[in-house]
Amino acid sequence: MKKLLLVINEDRFFLSHRYPIALKAMKEGWDVTLIAKDTGLRKQVEDMGIKFIELPVNPTGMNPIQEFKTFSFLYRQYRKNPDAVIHHVGLKNMLWGGLATRFTKTRGVLYAVSGLGTLFGETSSKLIGGMIQKFLKFAMQKKNVAVIFQNHDDERLFIERGIVDRDKTYFTKGSGVDLKEMAYKAPSKENPVVVIFTARMLREKGVVDLMDAADLLKEKYSDKVEFWLCGGLSSNPTALSEEYLKKRCDGKYLKWLGHRTDVPDLLRKASIMCFPSYYREGVPKSLIEASAIGRPVVTTDSVGCRDTVIDGKNGFLVPPHSPEILAEKLALLIENPELRVKMGLESRNLAERDYSIDKVTSLHVNLYERLNQASTQPLLEEDFSYNMQEVPHN
Repeated sequence: MKKLLLVINEDRFFLSHRYPIALKAMKEGWDVTLIAKDTGLRKQVEDMGIKFIELPVNPTGMNPIQEFKTFSFLYRQYRKNPDAVIHHVGLKNMLWGGLATRFTKTRGVLYAVSGLGTLFGETSSKLIGGMIQKFLKFAMQKKNVAVIFQNHDDERLFIERGIVDRDKTYFTKGSGVDLKEMAYKAPSKENPVVVIFTARMLREKGVVDLMDAADLLKEKYSDKVEFWLCGGLSSNPTALSEEYLKKRCDGKYLKWLGHRTDVPDLLRKASIMCFPSYYREGVPKSLIEASAIGRPVVTTDSVGCRDTVIDGKNGFLVPPHSPEILAEKLALLIENPELRVKMGLESRNLAERDYSIDKVTSLHVNLYERLNQASTQPLLEEDFSYNMQEVPHN
């Protein structure tokens, strides 16, 4: 049987972003094993018929001993499975898993660049970033490798710096969304107008900027608007503390909802998606889900985020670190219910064009097949039905 090793930091990220790909692969005859950190959701994975191997990894750590343990563990797994196609998701797995493949025999290797995160962010060390790029270049020069990007900024960075050859690169706009599950629902024209943010509570995700914008609007809109911050705490170095969030949020005008499993329902109740991130995103799933349901999007003109908005058509792009401009654009949507509906319909149109989970899963499984056959033929655009055009923006 065709064998796939899917390497992801945590089981919860697999369940939130990648399980449809695994199910599609199984349907096409693949034996799928997930290698990931068990955060308590292992049984949900195994109930799908997917094998599970726990990965010793600290997703945000930089302890050399821990990092070597991750590398050596993956090296041993790949030595045991020379006939497997290996799919690395996330920067750390791409780094250590990629290095491990250079010292082992593999059928083929797929890398998913789903955002470059804090290590390539505004506050990252140029020295560490440069070292990572050299390691990735060494890993990706192996034969029978493919790399999937989610935004064109990351794609250009990897190609221009010689990390990967252009003929090994492919493109999907995000991890995909089930357009039937995330069916369109018109945003409410009634008060309160709900502005929603969905992501981990990281400073780089723009949470503080959004809270500052909400403060600027409070005097005028405290009885007409609610801001919902939906997302859990994190061990990431830029994470906000529970104490800070409770201090800033009053529970009425500005609410921190914590981690939620009913995000689609919350999006349907919301009127506007606001995501002022300056994190090095892939394409944020929160934005493609909000777009599918039909919400106008206010986000930053930043990597990954800008790929989801045509400025002035389905939402607004604002500069990072700009609470005043953020408040101004939110006020336009708060004051104009017809504009919310109009922009929400445009968001849904973009979702139908670019974000279908069926297109994303088909691309992945087609690549698995090519890599499994050790083909030297590049996969052409006509080999799969996916729109590879960049979303235009001003």
